[in-house]
Amino acid sequence: MTEGGAPGGRAEVQESAGGVVVRRIDGDVHVLLIRDPYKNWGLPKGHLEGDETPAGAALREVTEETGLIGLVLGPRIDQIDWYFRLRGTLVHKYCTFFLIGSPEGEAAPEESEGITECVWLPLDQALERITYENAGAVLETARDMLMDDPPAMEV
Repeated sequence: MTEGGAPGGRAEVQESAGGVVVRRIDGDVHVLLIRDPYKNWGLPKGHLEGDETPAGAALREVTEETGLIGLVLGPRIDQIDWYFRLRGTLVHKYCTFFLIGSPEGEAAPEESEGITECVWLPLDQALERITYENAGAVLETARDMLMDDPPAMEV
């Protein structure tokens, strides 16, 4: 086994980026979760395109998957990685997450992207609902960032 529990051999490396999208609703920080094609709750994310930066990809993907505009890029939260097989090829995927403020607008799932639902939840409820363990760890880090030293962004 290689790092991360992957079987030996070369893996195709893929890079993606996403966001922990936050806004204040009735004075409390809420997080936007999306429901993916596998019926799991997670964070909006997707592949980098061309020479796009992770920050640029995170903003684009959040807009594509949720329809939200006027987003405010905050600090980098963390990078996670995992392995999976795609049509017989081993893939090692890296995903960099950013804190992203969403001061206004209605989130709408982009069905062509495979997103079936978007929901704003208070931070603690979002931590309970999120399906993926590694995305939950990103959300916990974001919570700590917001509590310890809130970034200078509209949240």
